Amino acid sequence: MSYERLRVAKKRVVGTKQVTKAVMKGTARVVYIAKDAEPHVTGPLIQLCRERGVEIVEVDSMKELGRACGIEVGSASAVILEE
Repeated sequence: MSYERLRVAKKRVVGTKQVTKAVMKGTARVVYIAKDAEPHVTGPLIQLCRERGVEIVEVDSMKELGRACGIEVGSASAVILEE
């Protein structure tokens, strides 16, 4: 899975709470969800994205998703925001 699109995004947010807020506000363009994240954490976010018509990209690991976002820890989700 290529993380390049996320790496070069000018506006992005990391973390399920912040990603959920972005989807609710309507500013989310693409949401990245880690396959190895806990389903009770990501499930509601996935459902919200489907309801709102936001593109979802599943990635292999929380560790790689965090690294792509420039943080030292893993992340269950991240989002590219509208510019």
